[in-house]
Amino acid sequence: MTDTPAPAPLPRDGDGPLHGDPGLQPERTALAWGRTVLTLIAASAVCLRWVPEQGPFVLAMFGLTVAAGSGIYFTQRRRYGRSVEGIRAGRLPPDTAAVFWTAGACVALGAIGVWLVLS
Repeated sequence: MTDTPAPAPLPRDGDGPLHGDPGLQPERTALAWGRTVLTLIAASAVCLRWVPEQGPFVLAMFGLTVAAGSGIYFTQRRRYGRSVEGIRAGRLPPDTAAVFWTAGACVALGAIGVWLVLS
């Protein structure tokens, strides 16, 4: 006699969709994007610390990190809903645009940082 426990209802934030994914894949993905936002916030704080030594050009790095973090934060609900619907439909295409935009922002931040350190 094997009784498998029924999946517990997942917490809802207002009108968010529910799913029956026992591994909570959308939640893990949302947490990963949340960590990315926190990393960008920390990077923007470091950028502000460099302003007295490096000058106002560092504000470009600050602006880029704030823009990237804000973009991720404000599109997170859409990505979560898309993940839930993909699980329900049985097919979830990857969100390559979000990954490429984030990678591009990181490459640009790295290039600006290297230029600032070497100049």
